[in-house]
Amino acid sequence: MQHKHVLIVEDEAPIRDMIRFALERADFAVSEAEDAQSARLAMAERRPDLVLLDWMLPGVSGAEFARELRRDELTAQLPVIMVTARVDADDRVRGLNLGADDYITKPFSSSELVARVRAVLRRSLPGGEDETLELDGLVLDAASQRVAAGDAPVKLGPTEYRLLRFFMSNPERVYSREQMLDRVWGQNVFVEERTVDVHIRRLRKALAPFGFDHFIQTVRGSGYRFSSKAV
Repeated sequence: MQHKHVLIVEDEAPIRDMIRFALERADFAVSEAEDAQSARLAMAERRPDLVLLDWMLPGVSGAEFARELRRDELTAQLPVIMVTARVDADDRVRGLNLGADDYITKPFSSSELVARVRAVLRRSLPGGEDETLELDGLVLDAASQRVAAGDAPVKLGPTEYRLLRFFMSNPERVYSREQMLDRVWGQNVFVEERTVDVHIRRLRKALAPFGFDHFIQTVRGSGYRFSSKAV
C-alpha cells in the first residue's frame, strides 16, 4: 500500500522536524521545503497528495504561494493546509479565501495535526461512484472528477468539488451549515460552521463566469439550497 505523501513548506527547521516526526509516525511519506522556490522543486520531483504550508515564509509568502497553487491548472485541486501563528478568526477566514482547505494554528498537538491532514485527504478523495450529474448545462463527471459548463472546464479546489457534488446530488433541498459539515466534511470537530460560508463563496466565484453561481441559494435563517429555479 502506497503511503500518502505530504509536503511540508516551513522555514523553521525545528518545526519541520516536529511535523515530519508526527506524520512519519502516522505512516505518511514526507518531503520538506524551506521556501516557495524549494517547494516548487520538490513538487516537480514528486507530486504530493497534500501541502502543509506556513503562512510566513521568506521571499514569496505562504499566502502568495497558496494563490499560485490555485492558479496553476496542475495544482488547482491539490489540498492545502495553512500553518500559522495567526489566531484571529478573520485571519482563518482569509487563509481559507486564499485557497487553503484548512487552517491550523501554532502551537498545535501532533494528534490535531494528523487528524486535520487525514480529514482533508479523506474529503479530497473521489466518492467512488462513476455517476455523471447534470443540471441545465452544468456537468459533473465523478469518474474523472471534472466539472464543465457546456464545453468549458470549471476549475475547482477539492473541497469546492465535493461541495458541488453534494449540492448536485441533492438539488432543491435546504441544508443547514451543520448538516453540510456532516455530509461534505464528515464528522470532524476541527471544522467550524463559518467554514461552510467561505467555501460557498469560493464555489460561487468559480461558477460565476458561467452564470451558474445563482444556483447556490441562501435560505435566510436555514442554510443553503441548490436549484436552477428562481428564488
